[in-house]
Order: sequence, then C-alpha cells, then structure tokens
Amino acid sequence: MAPCIALRSAMRSQLAFLTRQIVIGAREVESQKFSAATRWNSSLGAPVPEPNDDKAEKEVLDSMEQKVPKEKYKGHHMLSPFTAGWQSSDTHPLIIDKSEGVFVYDTNGNKYLDALAGLWCNPLGGNEPRLVAAATEQLNKLPFYHSFWNRTTQPSLDLAKEVLEIFKAKKMSKVFFTNGGSDANDTQVKLVWYYNNALGRHKKKKFIARQKSYHGSTLIAASLSGLTNLHQNFDLPLPFVLHTDCPHYWRYHLPGETEEDFATRLADNLEKLILKEGPETIAAFIAEPVMGAGGVIPPPATYFEKVQAVVKKYDILFIADEVICAFGRLGTMFGCDKYNIQPDLVSIAKALSSSYMPIGAMLVGKEVADVVLSESNKLGSFAHGFTYSGHPVACAVALETLKIYKERNLVEHVQNISPLFQDGMRELAKSPIIGEMRGTGLIMGVEFTDNKSPSDVFPPEWEWDT
Repeated sequence: MAPCIALRSAMRSQLAFLTRQIVIGAREVESQKFSAATRWNSSLGAPVPEPNDDKAEKEVLDSMEQKVPKEKYKGHHMLSPFTAGWQSSDTHPLIIDKSEGVFVYDTNGNKYLDALAGLWCNPLGGNEPRLVAAATEQLNKLPFYHSFWNRTTQPSLDLAKEVLEIFKAKKMSKVFFTNGGSDANDTQVKLVWYYNNALGRHKKKKFIARQKSYHGSTLIAASLSGLTNLHQNFDLPLPFVLHTDCPHYWRYHLPGETEEDFATRLADNLEKLILKEGPETIAAFIAEPVMGAGGVIPPPATYFEKVQAVVKKYDILFIADEVICAFGRLGTMFGCDKYNIQPDLVSIAKALSSSYMPIGAMLVGKEVADVVLSESNKLGSFAHGFTYSGHPVACAVALETLKIYKERNLVEHVQNISPLFQDGMRELAKSPIIGEMRGTGLIMGVEFTDNKSPSDVFPPEWEWDT
C-alpha cells in the first residue's frame, strides 16, 4: 500500500500544479478579452479566484472542497444523467445559478471557467443578448407550430436553407430537424433503412461504428457508440451494429508504425470486417471527424482518405457525426472541411443554437433524398418526425446564432487563438502523470498515465482518465 500512497501524494501535488497553471491560463485568456468562442476546450474547471498568483493554488484547492449550498438538495428528486446514485443521495449537487460569458456561477457565488462549454455546445457563452432577443421575439409572435403534413414555419424553412448553404464539403439536398444529436443519429439509421428498402436491398441493414466513438445515448445512438458504459445493463449494442478499430495512434500503434501505416492497417481491418459480414449487409459507416467524448482523438494522417475509399468501394454510405466538431471548433466551419470528408449524411446539433434552445438536424445528400422522397410518394408519406421538429423558437435562435458566427468571423477567430491554447496547454505535457496531450483548434484531451506510457494506466477506482 505504501507505494500507492506515495504515488497518490505525488499525483495530488501534480494536480495542484496543473490546476494552478490552467487557472492562470484562463485569466490570461480573459485578460486578452477574447470573445466567448474561447470556450471550446475541455471540462468545467475549478472555481476561478480573483487574480493573485501567489495565493492561486491554495484558493483553488480550498474552493474544490465541497460547500453546502444555501438550499440543501442532498437526496433530490432528479434521476440525473451520467451520475452514480450515491452522488445524488450522499452529496449536494453543484447548482449552477447564472452565466456571464465564459464563466458560470453556483448558488454560493463561486465563479467557474466553463471550459467544456456546457457539454461541448455553448460557444457564445452566457447572456448573449441577440439570442435572448431572437427567442423572445419568436415567442411573442409564434411560440410553437409543427412541421407535419407540409405545414411549417418561416424560421424552420430559413434555417434549413442556411445550413445547406454553409456546409461546403459536399452539396447536400435536404435538412431534417430533430431535438438534439442522439435523435439525429437515430434518424440516420431509420432513414438509411428506408433508403435501402426502397432500393430493394433488404439485407443491407448493418452499421459500422468505431470503438470509443460517441453518437448519443438513446437506444440506437448508444448502440452506435463504442463506449462500454453506455451498453452495460441496457442490453446494448443492438445486433445490427458492428464496431471497428479506434483510430488512436498513440495508444494502439505497433512499434515502428507511422501514422500513415497505422491508418492503412485500420482501413484494411475495416475492409476485412466488411468482407466477413458480407458487403451486401453493410448499410453505413458512421464517424466523428474528431472523436469527442471517447477521449478527444484526432484521426491519424491519411485515415479518412483511406476509410472513405473502402466504404465507397462497397457502396456503403458515410455518415459524418458533426455534433461536437461543427461550427468552428476545429478551426473550420465543419470537421468535414478539415479532413476532406465527403459524406452522404451529416448529423449536427449542440452549437447549432449555441445550446440556447434544444435543436439538432441531419443533412441528407441528393442521392439518398431523391430515393426517400420517391418512396414516400408510393407509401403516402415519409412517416417519421417529432413534435418539436423544426420548432420555430429553436430555429429562430439557431438562425441568429449562425449570423453571429459569420459576423464575428468565428472560424478565423479560432484559427488565430488556437495556437496559444494548443501550445500553452502542451507545456503541461512535462508532467510525469500526463502520457499524451492531443487536440486541434480549440479542443484538447489530456491522457493521464503513469510513466507516460499508454500501457501504465492508473486503476479505474482512482477515477483518473482522459
């Protein structure tokens, strides 16, 4: 036990140093008056004290101690997402009360740098007056109407047109609105099945995703995700979902293997999986341009070039899950732009409205859209949709969000400030408990390992991970 205690002590010391440096870095970003787009990075930080570098470490560590909120909510009535039961029954929740720019405040008045941008979704920060005004104006005019039976609203029509215009990687044809990313990816599966059934390809139903991918937590989206905690005790994944290699070069490359060689091996493995299952049974391949919740994993060099060649060879649709990557995070408007991905279908959500209103969407290429529309004529309708598909308030807010991105040159802004973020954060790589720091644009993952080795991970019960 002694070595473990010593290591834990050393880790705490390193954590104190790292936390202090990150907080100081946050103040530097704030002092340079960068816009709220600087939120694109990772994880709610420790409370941020007023600038006083000599006392920063003690203040940060003291503030990390749990404080009892003014109102006691231990054992509250919510079944909280991605939360263990003991956390809600034995501890008080952190209750966030208000937001200002890149900062949020709890009910005790503590100030936090919201470094995860909510859940990778709030690039314009709190209290953006134009988004509040857009929502208020639409609420006063038309708070709700649906989009069923060729009835719809002006904001939903305008937003569909705008989304298609800004997506440049490949010309897309139609937009279907959802409530978020999970149901966008669920809809992708239904649409692809509908498409293949219309073409008489009734066996072409399987989907290939990747280990460590994240595509949502609904029944189908969680099945697509390659994270085991989303499957445990839920009887998932569903049997039509297959998973291929995770493209994490640092962790999985062979000795002496270059990134290009690693990408070739993964593309070869994908092809072997397709041939094993039968190409006539594989409907689509789904991938995030940069894997987000699975650990912020950028693709190795030439990866998407080689993977796209494989799926095209076997007439397999390519779905780009842009829910996290879209709208500037990587220094391009979409991840597809950065990695030259030419998808057949695309999922978006999160930053589409800067998370001020729940909304998601899927972009449909012409080949798929034409078949779906033709089949719907035969059947009488395309019998899929949600009550809140194209909700006018959500669409109005999303439209204003996209206008702000354009007016403030969000993509150029990320390109200008991301070197400071990437280079500054990588200074922490000297720490003995950091195995790898990886990222691009304003997204970064930090892999905590012992001896900087991908094989020397800390025990899971210590809760040290990416």
